[in-house]
Amino acid sequence: MRRFLLLLPAAGLLVALVIVLATEYVVARPSRRAKDVAYVAATAPDFDKERHILDVYSPKKAAPNGVGYPVVMFIHGGSWTSGSKNIYTFIGRRLAKQGVVAVVINYRLAPAVHVPEQAADCARALAWTVSSIKQYGGDPARIFVMGHSAGGGLAALLATDDALLATHGLPQNPVRGAVMDDPAGLDMYSYLKEMKYEGDQEYLVPFGPDPAVWKAQSPIYKIRPGIPPFLFFIGGETYPSISGSSGRFRDRLKAIGQPAPYTVIPGRHHVPMVLQLYWKDNIIYKGLLKMVEAGRIKN
Repeated sequence: MRRFLLLLPAAGLLVALVIVLATEYVVARPSRRAKDVAYVAATAPDFDKERHILDVYSPKKAAPNGVGYPVVMFIHGGSWTSGSKNIYTFIGRRLAKQGVVAVVINYRLAPAVHVPEQAADCARALAWTVSSIKQYGGDPARIFVMGHSAGGGLAALLATDDALLATHGLPQNPVRGAVMDDPAGLDMYSYLKEMKYEGDQEYLVPFGPDPAVWKAQSPIYKIRPGIPPFLFFIGGETYPSISGSSGRFRDRLKAIGQPAPYTVIPGRHHVPMVLQLYWKDNIIYKGLLKMVEAGRIKN
């Protein structure tokens, strides 16, 4: 009996693993994945074969409109020092299952590079998406960006920093909307000036010591009329710095006549805000799909 009781946790874990794998198989069937596609030329002097790559998840069936499916580029978090696209296959699969071409990217990490170089990598991935997504069934006229944590801040830069995009071959900003999933880095200028939380010095590793860089990499200072619409999902138990900067970002959008839907999910901490994307019927996908549909209507 004692041995049986000891086996129960392992048996439960095995059952859970079987359920997860079975779910992934069912989700994967209607989609295809192009893995480790380089978005920077291998001849580029700064090419990184591990970080300048992305995965594309496409519905297997051709888009019924003959133009292509809408596209969502997802940018992972990890405090600008860690993270990988390989963790987020479930996001790619679930988006593809719902009629969206998903582009899930890697970018270089600190301390090897700083945030300006990371933002440049994201812009290069976006430029690749515009030029290449048609061959994967996507519509280059309907590209949206989405990010969690540090990835949310980088996604916001793509939506607001036209100069960044122009530097990397995009004279017109192609982003039709931005989905913020508990975003970090929206206002690192104020955050790093205050330094009021324990461990804040660590963020000088990705952002460096220059306040001018902090401000240049803070999308809250790039808000202006004409930027794409934003959609916010914030954990009710997330970090105060994230809820605070997100609220200020929303208020600045409202001040220019561009109110952004802003949903606080009660009881949800920072990491579970991205883990919930394992379930395709969660509130973030629902909001994202509404934004995508609105973009189709305006197209």
